[in-house]
Order: sequence, then C-alpha cells, then structure tokens
Amino acid sequence: MNKTVVKTMEMLKLFIDRERLTLQEMVELLQMPKTSVYRMAQSLVKLGFLQKTDDYYQLGLAFLSFGMLVAERLDLRKIALPVMERLKEDTKEAVNLVIRDGNEAIYIEKVDTSEPVRVYTKVGRRAPLYAGACPRVLLTFMDRDEQQRYIDNVKMVKIAKNTIVRRDTLRAIIEQDRKRQYTVSYSELEDYSAAVAVPIFNHEGNVVAGLSIAGPEHRFSPEAVQRMVPMLQQAAWQISEQLGFPRKG
Repeated sequence: MNKTVVKTMEMLKLFIDRERLTLQEMVELLQMPKTSVYRMAQSLVKLGFLQKTDDYYQLGLAFLSFGMLVAERLDLRKIALPVMERLKEDTKEAVNLVIRDGNEAIYIEKVDTSEPVRVYTKVGRRAPLYAGACPRVLLTFMDRDEQQRYIDNVKMVKIAKNTIVRRDTLRAIIEQDRKRQYTVSYSELEDYSAAVAVPIFNHEGNVVAGLSIAGPEHRFSPEAVQRMVPMLQQAAWQISEQLGFPRKG
C-alpha cells in the first residue's frame, strides 16, 4: 500500500480515542519526524479532515459530510429494496436504483425481472448523467446553476445508437421531463433497451436518487410507459416519505 496514505490513516486514527492532540503528542504517538507530522497535519487541515484551534488539532467537519452521505446511502438501499421488489412484481420488469457520484450516476441496487428476455445491469455500474432515463433523472432535477455548468462542460459521447450527444437536445429533453416529472430513454446506454425513471427526494426536498423500470424496447411502448409511470411514482413516493420528504396533497 502507498506509504503516505497509510501514514495519513494512522494519524487520523489517533483521534478515534482522543478528542484533540497537540503536534508534539502526535509526533510521540506516531514515532515520526516532527516536520513530516506537521506537513501531514497541515495538509489535512486544508482539506477539512482536521481543524486546528490554538495548539490543538481535532477532526474536521469533512468527516461529518462523508458520514452523513454514507448513512444516507445505506439507509436508502435498506428502505428502497422492499419497495423495489414489490414494483418488480407489479410491472414484471427490472427495477434499478441510482445515486449521483460526481458527474456520474452509480447503480447501487437492482431487482431483476424473471422474464426470459431482460436487460442486465450490475450494481456498481456507472453511467454519465446525460445518458439513460435513470441517470438523467438526477440531472433533470439538479440545481439549475449546477445543471447548466454540467451541460456546458461535459463531453458527450455516443454510447448506444440513441445516446444524446447534442447539448440543445439535452436541454430540451430536460425541460420536458422536469415538467412531466419523469424521464424515458430508448437505446441510450444499450441498444434495444428502454427505461423510465422518477426522482427520489430526501427530507430537505433534494433529489438523492433515481428509481427506474428497465427492459427491452419492445415492452416499453408509449402505452406501456403510461401504465408504468403511476406505479413507479407511487414507489418513489413511498421511499421519499421514509427518507422524511413530506408528501403533498
């Protein structure tokens, strides 16, 4: 393993049992040169993983953000899975759950259909936010300024036969989908596959995930999609409510 990373972890672990430490105390505990310990500590302060008050170092607020994200994502999977299983039974199609990770969507849970013809998606799969219904639902309901920056700067690459590669087309589709509150895709991530997706909200009203039904194109006619959307929205509301989002109406 990388020695610098290992030493950094050793420094951070000192604070598991100690609320705060001076530079000299860290030097004695780590058995490292004072200059090395100082450089590491200052780097961690700049990154927000440590904070310094007077002569003492303690854990920084960056850990609070990471901890909240990990807890939220673990809770999300636990809450979503039984709802996803019921949705699969109702629709007979695969159900996927994605979250945003930087400029990508990552699939964190799935329930496969029992149909012989299906679309396979692995947990851990990544996709750009502009491609496919489930990743794009995260982009569609993103903060407007952040959304604009993403669209202006992302390199749009053709992945399958219908992948959107024009920024003006992407903007138009996002506006349409934001109004109707769901996204649909045909052959954007894989040829002959289709998906319809809706957002999942947390207690602050922010979109934290996308929920989708996916399968072969021939089973996703406009009529079929219209039948699926209410079931998908109901499932997403059930998950959102358990995350603390107040239901309207």
